[in-house]
Amino acid sequence: MKNLLIAAQIILLLSACTGKKENNNPSTTTTEKNTTMETNIKKNIEETLYAYGNALNASSTEQVLPLYTQNGIFMPQGAPSAEGQEQLKGAYDFVFKTLQLNVKFTIEEVTVINDNYAIARTMSKGTQLIHADKKTTPEENRELFVMQKEDGKWKIARYMFNKMK
Repeated sequence: MKNLLIAAQIILLLSACTGKKENNNPSTTTTEKNTTMETNIKKNIEETLYAYGNALNASSTEQVLPLYTQNGIFMPQGAPSAEGQEQLKGAYDFVFKTLQLNVKFTIEEVTVINDNYAIARTMSKGTQLIHADKKTTPEENRELFVMQKEDGKWKIARYMFNKMK
């Protein structure tokens, strides 16, 4: 009987050491869920930002517009702000008629504010071909995006950039 009790204790001890550890601390579980949720949000935002970079390089207003919220605002350096889908279309049509970008976006940070808003800071570096004189020049900007969840997707609510030099 004594040997049976010792064997049972050894089995329990071994299973406790090798088995999956249960977490009975609800705050840790909540923290893990929040971290996973924030990671997923950041991933979705990064996908939107990279899609935006691809749309710029493709000179595609059609690809840019769905990445903005319905009342999105584009605030380019040295030009008037474009507010809403109609003005965004005009602004990007003008940009793409003026130049061809070939840039790579680097995401510097994504800060999640809440379930519906986040801020992203990026840098882009590459070249631009100015159509008027067929001249290619270096292009380098830093960008600030306010991201908003609209219709279940992370979109650009506000976008502003300026030159590094």
